[in-house]
Amino acid sequence: MIGSYIKTARRNLLHNKLFSFINIVGLAISMSVGLLLIAFVLDLRSYDRFHQNGERIYRITSVLTENREQGGKFATTSLKTGKLIRAKVTGIDQVAILRNDFSQDATVGDNILPVKGFWADPSVFRVFTFPMLEGNPETALKDPYSIVLTETAAKKLFGTQSALGKAIRFDTLDYQVTGVMKDVPFFSHINFEALVSLSTAEQLNRNNHNFEKWTSMSSNSVYLLLPENADKASIQTQLDAIAEQENRADQNTKIQLELLPLNKIVVGENLRRSEGGPGSMGPHMPPIVLWILGGLALVVILSACFNYTNLSMARAMRRFKEVGIRKAIGAGKSQVWQQFLAEAIMISLAALFLSFVLFLVLRPQLINLAPEMQHTVKLELTPTMVITFIIFSITVGVIAGFMPALFFSKVSAINALRNVSSVKVFKHLTLRRALVVVQYTLTLIFITTTAIGYVQYKNILAFDLGFNTENILNINMQGNKPDAFLKELSEMPEVTSLSRSLIVTSVGNAWGGYMKYTDSRDSVLVMTNHVDENYLPLHGYKLIAGGNFRARPTTTAAAREVIVNQQILKRFNIANNDPEKAIGQEITFSSFHGTRKMTIIGVMKDFHYGKVDNLIGPVAFMFWTPEDRAVINAKIQSKDMLATRAKIESAWKKIDRVHPFQAEFYDEAIEEAYSEFSTMIKIIGFLAFLAISIASMGLFGMVAFTTETRLKEISIRKVMGASSGSLIYLLSRGFLVQLSISALIALPITYLFFENMVLTRFPYHTPVHVVELLAGLLVVLLIAFLLIGSQTMKAAKSNPVDVLKSE
Repeated sequence: MIGSYIKTARRNLLHNKLFSFINIVGLAISMSVGLLLIAFVLDLRSYDRFHQNGERIYRITSVLTENREQGGKFATTSLKTGKLIRAKVTGIDQVAILRNDFSQDATVGDNILPVKGFWADPSVFRVFTFPMLEGNPETALKDPYSIVLTETAAKKLFGTQSALGKAIRFDTLDYQVTGVMKDVPFFSHINFEALVSLSTAEQLNRNNHNFEKWTSMSSNSVYLLLPENADKASIQTQLDAIAEQENRADQNTKIQLELLPLNKIVVGENLRRSEGGPGSMGPHMPPIVLWILGGLALVVILSACFNYTNLSMARAMRRFKEVGIRKAIGAGKSQVWQQFLAEAIMISLAALFLSFVLFLVLRPQLINLAPEMQHTVKLELTPTMVITFIIFSITVGVIAGFMPALFFSKVSAINALRNVSSVKVFKHLTLRRALVVVQYTLTLIFITTTAIGYVQYKNILAFDLGFNTENILNINMQGNKPDAFLKELSEMPEVTSLSRSLIVTSVGNAWGGYMKYTDSRDSVLVMTNHVDENYLPLHGYKLIAGGNFRARPTTTAAAREVIVNQQILKRFNIANNDPEKAIGQEITFSSFHGTRKMTIIGVMKDFHYGKVDNLIGPVAFMFWTPEDRAVINAKIQSKDMLATRAKIESAWKKIDRVHPFQAEFYDEAIEEAYSEFSTMIKIIGFLAFLAISIASMGLFGMVAFTTETRLKEISIRKVMGASSGSLIYLLSRGFLVQLSISALIALPITYLFFENMVLTRFPYHTPVHVVELLAGLLVVLLIAFLLIGSQTMKAAKSNPVDVLKSE
């Protein structure tokens, strides 16, 4: 029976080459998208699966509330949290603490190489599966100034010699290598070259009162290993008790603790993460993104399935006799149903081979689509992936063939010659026309979304941030003192001005503390930057009252001058929001460096400290001191920016031969900050191209079949005097009406989707214009007109004598 199905299906495919080609190519194109998505999801689901006890590992999430306002959820927490959990919470097997700020230059003999890693306590090897090659995992991180290297880091520092027991100098201190472990697998949300004993960090910070403070939660991650069948509700109750006790010390700042499973870290809720922290070392993908990508891929696949259904229904007149004869000689509904389903699955499996070739071609394009992709997925073939591809192909075949199989199985032998157009789904629409409308509606939504998204993205990049970014090169000093390099740069004629800052704003970086005015109970989180006296004029910030920095403090604690934005005046109602009268007012600022009184010496116009999808909030500038890390901001005037950048890089090598030159033009950094939007637009645009290609192939097949079946009618009309133009209108009218209905459905849906869902996340977005909505429609209409016109013109030019001579 199965052999008969296969033979019949093969005969039908070869007999109808055009329709077979359209279906196989359409399904292959759409399925290649499905294969990419499957590989992408399987890679994301592979993260942290190598840990033997992965199902029992949880990370602590900190939920911050300030002044009764939600401050967000953080992937990090405080050292005190980890120690309190270890001491007070029952029903836990192990507690591991990681601290993220270890990034130093290692000196081994004459070699100086940068090493990045974490401070960690010995429990890290009991919670996670990081196999040790040399050394004892139980004691390797016990003593101060102990370090465990990965296999690659050990070879980088010591070559082929055994690293165990060797000394490494960081700054002025010697650390002993107490272990060498296997390299961290690619699919790990924690990546490092070295682990240094947490007791070392405790000794180095023994005079820092904020080091183990309850609210110092920006640099640490705490992981718990729970026993089998753990009572998570009981553990959560104990975490709540710890939080309640510790929160009593500050009435305005509350921190709650939650459990997050290890398998929901990479694909899970979007948490706030400190730069370079354990929570941010690995990738993160919100589930909504996967749902969106899955939905878009499904639309493309359904478009190809609609093609199959439409063309199968269009060929119904030819296949009704076949079905009638089958039923007349005893075939039941199930046999007919199985025959057409087998045919669809054969087409789908044939398409799988072509789609796999397309997958291999598109795979590197997807990986190179954005820099973060290269560190997120590999998309390498695995046995699981291959099996999933085959199951996916069969599923697509079933979906594509289900409706035609159901349709033909219900045809009775008596009514085998009944016209397919009698099958109605709406009052005036046949099933075939309804599917065309749905297909083009989805296609129009795709292409219109791409057009609107691209315009919005370009508007974001061109948005007025409130300061100048043109031709400013931001150079990360990577721990070097900036004075010598500033001297080198000042001697270059292409560099017109220079300044120093702690961070680069408006690209997602953040630094801040809590500010109070007259009410000691009223505080607000204020974003800050430490800058020198040249920073404001170099970037063109607008001072609306007061002046620039006058004092030159050498320590952060000694800095007493502050320049604030208008939002701070509004927040505290300083001097009744009068910038001139606010000059000289005192505020209290608390941060990692302690609490100090500061005097407002200037008020600047509001600007975008964060990305433009965030509202403008309170911002303050303080003076940069030698204690701060340094970013040099160089204003460049040159006709050859690349040559000037190379010249600056040569100067860098004179002062630092260890670290590679890290510099980026401000405009490039802003573009990179919104790379996720750019990537999403590229993906949607690519899918839109595929959707319109598949829909166009289907339309071409439908038009070709329609003109073929109406060729005698066209010939008779020509004999009766009909013109070519009237014939083209006659044949294309139905398709154009269907496209018009699709437009009336798709354009309002897309507009409402952007205005009510997407753009609400961007408080400073520009409205959607009619041109963006109509651009996609015009493209689709143009393609449809060319396809319909070419086939109908061919039919209209046919010789009636050749068509009607046998009548």
